[in-house]
Amino acid sequence: MNSLYYQAKFTISAPNLKNTPPDIGCEIAFAGRSNAGKSSALNTLTNQKSLARISKTPGRTQLLNFFDVKINQRFVDLPGYGYAKVPPRIKREWHELMESYFKERQSLYGIILVMDIRHPLTEFDWQMLEWCHFTKKPLHILLTKADKLNNGAAKNTLFKVQKELANRDMDVSLQLFSSLKKIGINDIHHVLDEWFADKQTQAANPT
Repeated sequence: MNSLYYQAKFTISAPNLKNTPPDIGCEIAFAGRSNAGKSSALNTLTNQKSLARISKTPGRTQLLNFFDVKINQRFVDLPGYGYAKVPPRIKREWHELMESYFKERQSLYGIILVMDIRHPLTEFDWQMLEWCHFTKKPLHILLTKADKLNNGAAKNTLFKVQKELANRDMDVSLQLFSSLKKIGINDIHHVLDEWFADKQTQAANPT
């Protein structure tokens, strides 16, 4: 378990790319449906109760929220999508904001895609998967709320999702996760460690 992530702190919320921190270093973005447990996952892996605000009304997060891990290493909490009863105009703005972020943000290294284990691979999840596949960004899936299923059912869902991704020729890693039961924290820390280290190596040895 890497206590480095326990030092994460909120820095800024940005409504567009113009207001984001300087586009240098390494960013790892967290995406997922509004009610998939994204904020809870961020709080759990950083061992903080309120780093990412958990809204009683899913879908309230409409900004890019940035968190410093250390110098030039950041987490980005992307707007939740797909659940909130918001006007179509707002949904279009969310879509455009995330699409521009994925296409233009040079410091973005990889995406942690958060899915409720009881409702994996929604239409939005597939859209995120396609974006990552197109941009060739590493992607790791957290199947959250694993405590809602018994151990056998949770593992069965993990294997089903893994198989469906393989059938579509998508090289994606995934794991079980539970904020309530603290399941999978070491696994996600290991992924984050590797990604930050790989980005650092790339920066030190540009092609």
